[in-house]
Amino acid sequence: MQDLSRDLSESERYQRLLKSMRALFPADAAALLRLEGEFLVPVATDGLSSDALGRRFRVSEHPRFAQLLASSAPTRFASDSDLPDPYDGLVQGMTGGLEVHDCLGCPLLVGGRTWGLLTLDALDPQSFDELDMSSFEAFLSLAAATVNVVERIAVLARSSDEERRRAEAYRGASRHTQRPMIGRSPAHRHLIEEIEVVARSDLTVLVTGETGVGKELVANEIHTRSARAGKPLISLNCAALPETLVESELFGHVRGAFSGALTERRGKFELADAGTILLDEVGELSLSVQAKLLRVLQNGQLQRIGSDREHSVDVRLIAATNRNLAQEVREGRFRADLYHRLSVYPLIVPPLRERDRDVLLLAGYFLEENRSRLGLSSLRLAADAQAALLQYRWPGNVRELEHVIGRSALKARARSREVQRILTLSAADLALSEIQFQHQGLRTGSMARIDTFDYRGVVASFERDLVRETLEQHQQNWAAAARALGLDRANLNRLARRLGLK
Repeated sequence: MQDLSRDLSESERYQRLLKSMRALFPADAAALLRLEGEFLVPVATDGLSSDALGRRFRVSEHPRFAQLLASSAPTRFASDSDLPDPYDGLVQGMTGGLEVHDCLGCPLLVGGRTWGLLTLDALDPQSFDELDMSSFEAFLSLAAATVNVVERIAVLARSSDEERRRAEAYRGASRHTQRPMIGRSPAHRHLIEEIEVVARSDLTVLVTGETGVGKELVANEIHTRSARAGKPLISLNCAALPETLVESELFGHVRGAFSGALTERRGKFELADAGTILLDEVGELSLSVQAKLLRVLQNGQLQRIGSDREHSVDVRLIAATNRNLAQEVREGRFRADLYHRLSVYPLIVPPLRERDRDVLLLAGYFLEENRSRLGLSSLRLAADAQAALLQYRWPGNVRELEHVIGRSALKARARSREVQRILTLSAADLALSEIQFQHQGLRTGSMARIDTFDYRGVVASFERDLVRETLEQHQQNWAAAARALGLDRANLNRLARRLGLK
């Protein structure tokens, strides 16, 4: 009750609420989940594993959650209920599943609508036998008041009509966003703050960062928080197309403009009119295309290939690259005037290794995705696997983490002779030490392995894995992969043929 009048952040307010709840009622774990469309998203947990906060529980896949949402009063499940528990494998201190336990939950209503759920779990199946239900319902009222306070603070922050409209547009668009931005580290919070600032403007944004950090996700977030959220967001990967087609993709063409131009076609800029265009890997554009892009940015006018007619467009541009464009300018591969036009508001996306324990939250999200895909009741990480995730440097960043979780889950499932309800991934399943060997190459610490292998075979295997991984990181674009490896494209082709990749 005292916390209701305190100036606390949303996460701290919710965390203190759960700690108070566990102090009052006999529970080993408590969770507060917000209902977002067809998903329940944990906003605070106490007594559950670290990766729980990164998960999104689809209500239709979890009958206990569905039953709690359907009731207006607290619901206690029988200790021997055969309904699968969403927290199987997530309660701290548990090595097996929640076969027999006490489970209690209730929906939270704010403004007459179901905001989400509050749940309690106890390992002792008789824990809630003596629970004073009137006291519990009184606490639920305080919990609803806490949620209401957070909701009202958010409304007050959106003081103007324009900001309220923008927030509503973001909420509507976020339901269709493929993936949320997950993280609680200082570096991630700083990025979100920067996004909030620049999203309110129409400034051109240059998003930079290493491969796999989520630059496209940042661009999506800027668009959905902007006044253009109700308009289209059009994306183009500049490295995924041959140079001869990039200009047509950007500006369009008329019939007969070149061989194969059988019909007139609008380009990405026209399709994004009144909205936002994302040029991913903008550093891959040729100098000739850069000059035409600069003209569009300067006066909002473009010409389709083969046409003298000018078209006016009102587009907010977001550019993304993993290159150092300033260095590219110095070396004559990128126009200085275009660089200054693009970098009006530079945003640097931090690599995963600088985001503290965010790796566990992101792992939780990917674990839940793979749990659903593989038809498991629970997919979790062993303690040594969590430690391995925290210690690894993640040169491929979030994309590499996603691939590691997906590959490890699939292999662990395939190795199981019997169909398991709960699958636990160990550090050995993640095989991060083997991946690190591939990244680092044949260094001193790995030389002992060569004693038992043919030297040429080990080198060829390393080269093969490195080329495959680089191609995967650049969406099978051989030109981009060659640049990333510091090779001429012709040399990379010859190497690929020698390694049996072509």
